[in-house]
Amino acid sequence: MSDARQHQRPPGDEDAPLPPGPLDALTDVPGLRVGHAQRTGGGWLTGTTVVLAPEGGAVAAADVRGGGPGTRETDALDPGNLVQHVDAVVLTGGSAYGLDAASGVMAWLEERGRGFRVGPDPAQVVPVVPAAALFDLGRGGAWRNRPDAALGRAAAEAAARTASGAPVAQGNTGAGTGAVSGGLKGAIGTASAVLPSGATVAALAAVNAAGSFADPRTGALHGAPGPLPDPDVHAAARRRLAEARAASAARSAASVRPPLNTTLAVVATDAALTRSQARKLAVTAHDGLARALRPVHLLNDGDTVFALATGARPLASPEALAAADPAFGVHLRAGALNAVLAAGADVLARAVVKAALSATTVDGPGGVFPSYTELYGTELYGTELYGVGL
Repeated sequence: MSDARQHQRPPGDEDAPLPPGPLDALTDVPGLRVGHAQRTGGGWLTGTTVVLAPEGGAVAAADVRGGGPGTRETDALDPGNLVQHVDAVVLTGGSAYGLDAASGVMAWLEERGRGFRVGPDPAQVVPVVPAAALFDLGRGGAWRNRPDAALGRAAAEAAARTASGAPVAQGNTGAGTGAVSGGLKGAIGTASAVLPSGATVAALAAVNAAGSFADPRTGALHGAPGPLPDPDVHAAARRRLAEARAASAARSAASVRPPLNTTLAVVATDAALTRSQARKLAVTAHDGLARALRPVHLLNDGDTVFALATGARPLASPEALAAADPAFGVHLRAGALNAVLAAGADVLARAVVKAALSATTVDGPGGVFPSYTELYGTELYGTELYGVGL
């Protein structure tokens, strides 16, 4: 049976959620690898995540919506500019200081001859490594502890050690190590979906929003349908969160004021996209953040979404295009792209939910950051779409 047949929805069930890939993770897009590196304890609570593209790179784009971004090489991804493919994307803590992690990834790629060729010698390459940083300064207790080139290299090496199609660690790891959202512990989350065409769309998010993934009035996760928490449980959760915020402010005011944050994400597909189409995927994927985080894209955030397309599959079926009236080929291609765009927003919203459910409480010198599951338990949300191995 073809991939397309395997992933067709049942007749009359076209509105059902798309099935996830085997891992429900970014690495369901063949060829992508994810590596994390972090430092905790002794004043540290931060980390870096690297997404490695397949050999030869991937078409890439970015869209920045937050008012306080910390980014590197995002201009290189403009569809009108020279570089066509990138070999890695870096998500990192440490605010603008943490962008130094990309230097370590750049050096690691150069040593392997991967990058934009600029001379006759195959070693003459300049790796283009787009990167974005979230704000977690001081959350481990020491303001000057932030990711550097060595941590970026460690994350790249961790990615390279994994096999293609390996699971992706979620929770307090990599760029999600020091993440906090609305006073609750943020984290790394990832999700995927397989389209009826057989194409895969997947996302990875480091959730560190100035807003929250949980409704403060009810405790429900914005991005996840489900029953509301018991009112008594919610009341107890609110008291615990207020106590945690007070304790954090007393231990290290720098860790909670000002409320500078940022959510970072990579959305990827194995469909063949042009750079302009990849840019559209990055743009529309922000809708997933808007569903799962409220408020979002504030001046206190630097919300940035990267899009990667490996091009392993045609966007639209060649057979369908050959059979169609040539005048309608453009509509077939647009419909195929629309399916990818819609899935990108869906999987990013689910990645945020999975980050919320994967996070674990941190109680350290930089503050107390309770997890959602500490406050509300693990019973509210089913495992079909949101299972994270709890």
